[in-house]
Amino acid sequence: MDIKTEHTEGITVLFIREDRLDANNSEELKVELHRLFDTGTKDLILDLKEILFIDSSGLGVLVSGYKNASTVHGSLKLSNLQSQVRSMFELTRLHRVFDIFTTVDDALQSYN
Repeated sequence: MDIKTEHTEGITVLFIREDRLDANNSEELKVELHRLFDTGTKDLILDLKEILFIDSSGLGVLVSGYKNASTVHGSLKLSNLQSQVRSMFELTRLHRVFDIFTTVDDALQSYN
């Protein structure tokens, strides 16, 4: 999985550079999220701008990451959801669980 990581004012931003988050690659993201939270990351933003398709495996990894963030008293926020991905969040009502932002900058500003 192609992931670009940036750190801004104590917040880690992951740019997921894939067009799909599904059973074929979601485990890699799960491992990366676990690693980040295990090494002290508390606040994380996932930029999903390039994700055009997400399945139940992808959603499951995001929920798992959300729970891990809560365990360390941190947060996992999402940004730049494409319309098809946003529809999946609404269909599964996960848009009520996650903080979802239009841009990474909006998500970063929510920490202030």
